Formats: sequence, C-alpha cells, structure tokens
Amino acid sequence: MDLTNILAVSGKPDLNELVSRTKNGAIVKNLVSGQKFPVFASSSISQLSEIRMFTTNDEKPLEEIFENIYKLLEAKPTDFDPKKADSAVLFDLLGKVLPDYDKERVHASDAKKLFAWYNVLLAADKLTPTEEEKTEAKEEPAEKPAAEKPAPKKAAPKKTAASKQAAPKATTQAKAAPKRTTTAKKAI
Repeated sequence: MDLTNILAVSGKPDLNELVSRTKNGAIVKNLVSGQKFPVFASSSISQLSEIRMFTTNDEKPLEEIFENIYKLLEAKPTDFDPKKADSAVLFDLLGKVLPDYDKERVHASDAKKLFAWYNVLLAADKLTPTEEEKTEAKEEPAEKPAAEKPAPKKAAPKKTAASKQAAPKATTQAKAAPKRTTTAKKAI
C-alpha cells in the first residue's frame, strides 16, 4: 500500500490522487468521481503518507492504521456510514484497530475522516498490498538453519597502472567575454 500520491485537499470532501505537477500547483483526480481538476499552491494539501494519529506513546502513520483496519474488517468496507455514525461506534472500532489511541487528542471528527477515507481507498483499490509487501510477508516466517553458512565473498580485482586513463587536456583557446549591457540611468 502506497499512499504517497493520495492527497487530502482542504475544501474538497473526498480523497484525490496526484496526476501531475504544474508550475503553480498540481492536477489531481478525485478517487470517487474520477474527475480531474487543478489544485493551486494556495490550497492546503496533505499527503496521506505524512498524516499520523496520536497514541499514548507516540504517533502512528495512517498506512499502519489502514493496514490494521483492512485486516480486521477482512478487506470489506465498514458496516456503517462513517459520516453519520455515532461517536461510540466509531471509537469502539478505533479501539479495536488502534488500542492505544490518545483519547484526549483524537476527536470524533478524526475517527469519521479515518473510516470515510478507508472506505474511499478500499473502493478505489488503493489498499491492496503491493507485490513487494506480499513477498516480504512470505519471506519473514522463513528462518535460516543454524548449519547454513553465508557464501564467502570474492576479492575485488586489483587496479593496475595500465587501467588508469589520462584526463583530456584543456584547450588553450580563450573564451569570448560576454557582451556587457547597462540599464542604469544617469544621474542628473
């Protein structure tokens, strides 16, 4: 799961995916409607990969939290509409996903956004594990036997004087001086 190109734009209700960058902003595509539109540098734009949620010890990135929700709900959307749900339902599910969330600094609006974003990302197929993550998960349980020894490293070939090449010689021609132009006004 890679959330680096997924953006939350202030004033826009859904999540957007970065399509391209422009000189004074970006072109983004809405993940729900599929429409492309420009976003200017004056807008407040947040990458989902940079957003974190408060816990009692530290902060957790959204990628880890979305991964936990994905595993808990077995890759299905939430049973409720996060925007209309009661805060008790939201915090109950958040407690299962992130048991050590900071109860004083995480508000109901944060939980609503979290689960609404989860549903949007799941519908847009952005939460499925990448091929790298699948191979890492398969390789982790395998342990090396104690009798297995690493292969010896081969020595690097030695450099000889013949392998050195001479640097090209500098030219002796003088370069032309740049043309001077003045735009200063004369004092009267």
